[in-house]
This record gives sequence, structure tokens and C-alpha cells, in this order.
Amino acid sequence: MLLESPDFVAVDKPAGVSLATSRAGSAEEAVRRLLEACGEPPDPSLRLVHRLDVGTSGVVLLARTAQAHRTLTLAFQNRRVQKTYRALVWGRPSPRQGTYRDPLGRDPKDGRRMRVQRDGKPAVTRYRTVARLPSVTDLELSPETGRTHQIRVHLSAHGHPIVGDDLYGGATRWRGVREPFPRRALARVERPLLHAERIEVPELEIDVHAPLPADYKGVLASLNM
Repeated sequence: MLLESPDFVAVDKPAGVSLATSRAGSAEEAVRRLLEACGEPPDPSLRLVHRLDVGTSGVVLLARTAQAHRTLTLAFQNRRVQKTYRALVWGRPSPRQGTYRDPLGRDPKDGRRMRVQRDGKPAVTRYRTVARLPSVTDLELSPETGRTHQIRVHLSAHGHPIVGDDLYGGATRWRGVREPFPRRALARVERPLLHAERIEVPELEIDVHAPLPADYKGVLASLNM
């Protein structure tokens, strides 16, 4: 448990846990899966407020009461929540710090994917280079909007897909890399190396940080050798 209060709870979601809610009653099931994966006891009072992709690790906020759920949901909808992610991406984003503003929409050829399209919904992602490593870059990202797969699509569209992201080209990008790098370390990556590192909701005095998971830290250690 990262945070526990009378109104809110924050947990550190492991990669591989699905928070999908596609049918009646599945929100409760998603919360049960999440708590079980985090080693927390069941709590039927908790309500899901937002989601992370199945392969993404990091901070997930839950509400204890209906009022807390409404308040936090409005904060997300009105962009009063500050989210910080870390991602390991292929190549060297240039400049070292910048903003992607490409509008996004559903890919008509593949319903699983989103893509940049002129008439899509506005999407804004700020990024900052944390470290440049052999063939890859460790980035800090702050999405100002909350479109589906936003960070993944923006990075892929600009030629820097997330390491391990097979849906957006990150699993095969290494084939085009010419400089030497530890292939064995990257070959063991089993999911997109994207981590929801921090969530801040200033009006509710919420500020939660989730440390980098073992697989992400392991790759960084291998690349820094």
C-alpha cells in the first residue's frame, strides 16, 4: 500500500494485471484482481477511479466512498491531476526535453491500436530526458491529457517506441540499431517498460510515488555496466 486514508487508497500495480472493465460488475472484479496482485486483503468498499494498461506498472488510485470517487473522477476529467511516468525508449529523442501535441484516434485497421490522425482528439505529452544509455533513453513523461495509449503512441510516432512494446514497434526496433548494446538484457523484457511513477492531486493533498519495479531497474543496471 502506497497511501491509505479514510477516503483514498493508492497501490503499486504490478505489470501484467488487467484493469479492463468491459461488462457489468467487472469494475469490482478489476479491484479484486488488483488488490490480490498487490498482496492486499479484499476490500469491497474500494472503487476504481482510473486505469493503467495491462503492461504498465505503477500508481493506481482507489476511492473508499461514493463522494470521494466523484471528487477524484472530476479531478481527472478536469485535468487537475498531475501524472508522471518513466519509460525506456529506443533511440535519442531530440531535443532532450520537449512536448508532443499530435491528435490521436482509433486505428481503423486494428481496433487494438491508436494512431496519430489529423481529425483525432487533442493529446499533449511533455517529456524530459533522464539518461541516455546504449541505444536507448530513459525518459520522464507528463501527459496533460488522458487518451488511450497516449504516451505509447506519441513516442512511437516520433520514432522512439517503448522498449518491449510489441503493439507499437518497440519489440522489433532493436533490429535497426547499429551501435552495440546488451542484447541479452533487452531480450528478457516481457512488457512495455512504462511505469506510472507519481500521481499528484494538489486540491486533495495527494502526492504518491511508486519506485521503479525490478524489471525496469534490472535493465537500467545492465545498460549502465
